Amino acid sequence: MSVDVRMEIAGVRMDVPSGQPVVVLRELEGPRRLPIWVGTNEATSIVFALQGIDPPRPLTHDLLLAVVDKLGRSVSSVVVHTVEDTVFHAAITFDDATVVDARASDALAIAARTGCPVLCAAAVLDEAGLVLSADGELREQAGDEPREAEAQVREFRDFLDQVDPEDFQP
Repeated sequence: MSVDVRMEIAGVRMDVPSGQPVVVLRELEGPRRLPIWVGTNEATSIVFALQGIDPPRPLTHDLLLAVVDKLGRSVSSVVVHTVEDTVFHAAITFDDATVVDARASDALAIAARTGCPVLCAAAVLDEAGLVLSADGELREQAGDEPREAEAQVREFRDFLDQVDPEDFQP
């Protein structure tokens, strides 16, 4: 059984080469970061929640949480549990132990609104996480293929250097 690692949403950035938004999760008690590429709508939803912006009309994630609240439930946690071919899968757990499969982006948008714990399966973090060293440089994890990991680190560093959260505001 995989151990879940506590994470937090460190922010949303723009991936320079692809132009796609990336949610960056940060390991609470360690040096690793987990970049998760998401769609523009989900990125906007997460940024709004992190910055406390109330849109004039509820976004889809706001609607979902309103329904959950009207049903007398609350969200207790989200977990990123699997990565397959760079696609992350997650689950949302409710206060009655009900678990619902979700896209990682949707689960993170829910977590950003509720403040619930964000967890990541250790195996996912081992496979897709990047290490931030004491000097602030991203580096590959032990056991990664050097060429592929170096390219990933270089790409990740490039977008971190050139993006701003305001890039996601309408």
